[in-house]
Amino acid sequence: MIECQHDTAVVILSYNGKKWHDLFLPKIIAEAHTGYDVIVADNASTDDTLQYVQTNFPGAKTLHIAENHGFAFGYYEALEQVNAKYYILLSSDFEVTEGWFPPLHAAMERDAMLAACQPKIRYWRERDKFEYAGAGGGFMDSFGYLFCRGRIFFDIEKDLGQYDDNIEVFWASGGCLMVRADLYHKVGGLDREFYAHMEEVDLCWRLKNAGYKIGYVGGSLVYHVGGSVISYGSTQKLYYNFRNNLILLLKNEKGLKLLWLFPFRLILDGVAGLRLLFKGNFKHTYTIVKAHFHFYKHIGRWWKARKATKKLIITRNEVGIYPGSIVLDYFLFRKKKFPAIGWKTKPLD
Repeated sequence: MIECQHDTAVVILSYNGKKWHDLFLPKIIAEAHTGYDVIVADNASTDDTLQYVQTNFPGAKTLHIAENHGFAFGYYEALEQVNAKYYILLSSDFEVTEGWFPPLHAAMERDAMLAACQPKIRYWRERDKFEYAGAGGGFMDSFGYLFCRGRIFFDIEKDLGQYDDNIEVFWASGGCLMVRADLYHKVGGLDREFYAHMEEVDLCWRLKNAGYKIGYVGGSLVYHVGGSVISYGSTQKLYYNFRNNLILLLKNEKGLKLLWLFPFRLILDGVAGLRLLFKGNFKHTYTIVKAHFHFYKHIGRWWKARKATKKLIITRNEVGIYPGSIVLDYFLFRKKKFPAIGWKTKPLD
């Protein structure tokens, strides 16, 4: 068990990540004086990453995970070994900025009902733009589709200061996620079955179903390379996108809503598959079908997880669920940016 000197542990899950540590660990360690410990959790790297960090970055503590079973499993194993009041799950391909940590910590200290939060996330390669996974805070529409302020489907906004506020969101990015350690463990942590992709949304949804808030803190800024583990646009990412979204809904959504939502989603996912098929993208169409069949084959496992999750429900906090359809808004009504949908967010207290 790693005992932290500060109340916050920044835990970086690493797999063969020397190039990212060379780029980003110096700044992360340099900012640690603002109130956190740095821990690199080596997820069974096949190279000498663990030894490299231990030799070249004495300001970071390390721990080793014997087998790599994915992002969610790696963090599940790592956080069982860290004793702190707060965790920050920070992917190895993130660059922090000066003063990134205090606004996050202040938000958590200010409101005991705030279970987790994220900073503003910009794209590392085009630094004036928001980043795909997290951007200016995460939301979900009434049909279970996820989107962000600053990124709706394929349109990504430039950061012009329009999202510098502190608001309540539905989900916060798992790439840079600050969460109360006691609540993290109370609701079961990251679900290892997700492997990677949407595992943070599942965690946030469980926390919100227990009555807590999820926040976005616009005064904190980080940059994300993105696609360093599962490439954007890959069949692997597409597979986890469709499969995990179905698991997410079955685990957490209201029972009566599922009666109409699942058949409707089957139709919409079918339309997405046909669209790709007509474009000649047979591999991606097959991937969507494969994701659905895997979900139905193991539906008993996901139903068991739903029953366990249901026991945690106290008062559902549905702030951050958009009552409309982001799919219709984007593709039919051509609303490409968050302000265009005309939906007001709720400030953090």
